[in-house]
Amino acid sequence: MPKGMSGMRMFWPQTLRTRLFLAFVALVLLPFGVLSIYNYQRFEDLMQEKISEQSSEQLHRMIMSLEDLMSIAFKTSILLERDKTIENILKYPHNRSVLENKYTMDEKFISISNSFFLHTPFVYYTIIDFHGNVYASYTPRDKLNYRTLTSEMWFSEIMQGKTKYRWVSNEPNYVSPDLSTSPYLMSYYSLFMDRSYKPYGVARISIDYSAWFRSMNRRSPNEHTYYIITKEGESVARTSQDMRLPDAVIREITGAEGSGYLYDRVTNSIVNYTHIESVDWYMVSQIPSSVLFKELGALKQNFFLTFALFVLVFIILSFFIVSKITKPLLHLKNKMGEAVQKGLRIRLPEEKYHGEMRQLATTFNKMIDDMKELIQRLKAEERQKEVARFQMLLSQVDPHFLLNTLNMVKWIAIRRGEPEIEEICVSLGKLLETSLNTELDMIHLREEIGLVEAFVFIQKIRYKSKFEISYEIDPSVQYALVPKFSIQPLVENAIQHGIAQKPDQGLIRVKAWKIADGREEHLMIVVEDNGIGMEKARRQQPSVRKRQGIGLQNIRERLELLFRKETGLSIESSDAGTRVTIRIPFLLSTPYEGTQTREAL
Repeated sequence: MPKGMSGMRMFWPQTLRTRLFLAFVALVLLPFGVLSIYNYQRFEDLMQEKISEQSSEQLHRMIMSLEDLMSIAFKTSILLERDKTIENILKYPHNRSVLENKYTMDEKFISISNSFFLHTPFVYYTIIDFHGNVYASYTPRDKLNYRTLTSEMWFSEIMQGKTKYRWVSNEPNYVSPDLSTSPYLMSYYSLFMDRSYKPYGVARISIDYSAWFRSMNRRSPNEHTYYIITKEGESVARTSQDMRLPDAVIREITGAEGSGYLYDRVTNSIVNYTHIESVDWYMVSQIPSSVLFKELGALKQNFFLTFALFVLVFIILSFFIVSKITKPLLHLKNKMGEAVQKGLRIRLPEEKYHGEMRQLATTFNKMIDDMKELIQRLKAEERQKEVARFQMLLSQVDPHFLLNTLNMVKWIAIRRGEPEIEEICVSLGKLLETSLNTELDMIHLREEIGLVEAFVFIQKIRYKSKFEISYEIDPSVQYALVPKFSIQPLVENAIQHGIAQKPDQGLIRVKAWKIADGREEHLMIVVEDNGIGMEKARRQQPSVRKRQGIGLQNIRERLELLFRKETGLSIESSDAGTRVTIRIPFLLSTPYEGTQTREAL
């Protein structure tokens, strides 16, 4: 056995009780445990997805609010543009005094701010005419300067007709710190035009999105953090100044489109994000896992505690059930050991067992009786074999004398330089020595072919190379076991009764291969020649029929004694030659170390 297999066998359970228990664990407990852990993990994933969906809905509501705020700026611009009073003030500022114009514009700003659907404290209005006047709805951080405002790029782009309106998402805050402390504002610039499409002023409507962002998340839990991130990865607003998203998370968010969520292992939190297409920003929420799974942790602890108790109860019950099953088998095993020690003089009390165990006890007692009867028969056969062997030893005295004499002739031929006589003696000695070895009834196919070659060598000298012989042996069957002298008599018949009477050159073919018939494998052996055929040989030599029939019958009887009904011998003969086929079970006996070999019959 390989060392690896023997090492594994050391750790393999040896008792039936342990094997049954391990089978319970492997087939019941282990799948149940894996399924429970999988379901629990799946439950965690579903909860995470559910919370992410809720957070995503919150982000969408915030985006809708921001878009509503941007819509306010757009609608306000339209209202201001269509207001005739404002149009007259911007076109003809000299018709009234500066204070009257400013007072009227302030009233308009207050009216707009107090409108029902436009009410919000995060929008600031700036209107510029083309006569050096600036009107604002707020207190500026620095004094508003007409030249400075009109020299900015957005103003020149609008005036040159490149665009009628424009959004700027990161304009520095120009509102007084008393009103807004945000670093940036989102501004909407629009060109005012009359009905003849002649421009008469420019409006700037700014949104304090940072203040709006903080007010939107004022009621959110303290553990939740919200961010607004630009496409470039800059965080322009966040609800907690102490929190910051890792760079890897920001890169992953800015590289995505639409909505989604991810798990950040650095901060151990779930991050949801949604893309704001109008300004190319991302609205992001960050929720710590400890907050999400706080209650789930307690549930997880209770689950695994219950599971551990279940495992303990399962192990105790499994040991109890396995012991009830294996106890009668262990008793049967002990009785079988006693049967060997007491020479089969033992019986099991069948009345003490029930069900399958009673059938086992009955079968065991019957087996003991059969073994006693078989031992008696074997002893009788052994005595008969000893008598037959004694007679065989007596009959081997003369053949051994012949073998020794043949050896002497071989050495004389060697001394006199007669190689042909030497080879004849070697071949004949090989045949004679094999015939004297009565301990083996079956030999390897390659050894049988060797006997055939020795016999053919002698016959070629006798018939002056009147025939040729070829061998077609499948390499996989060269160590198959065949009856001794099962092929040589067939070759001898082919030479003497098929080739010898043929006027021209003869040919003998010896073939062997393996076939599979369902689950069984058989060895096929074929000896065929191109001789005159059996019928013609009988007519030319009347004595041939008797001698040939004896040889074939001898092979057939030996095959039936060895293999019973699992063998077959068929003969096909015509004037073109004879073909003899033998079919026997395929018994492989490879003579390599570590390979289990079959005992020769």
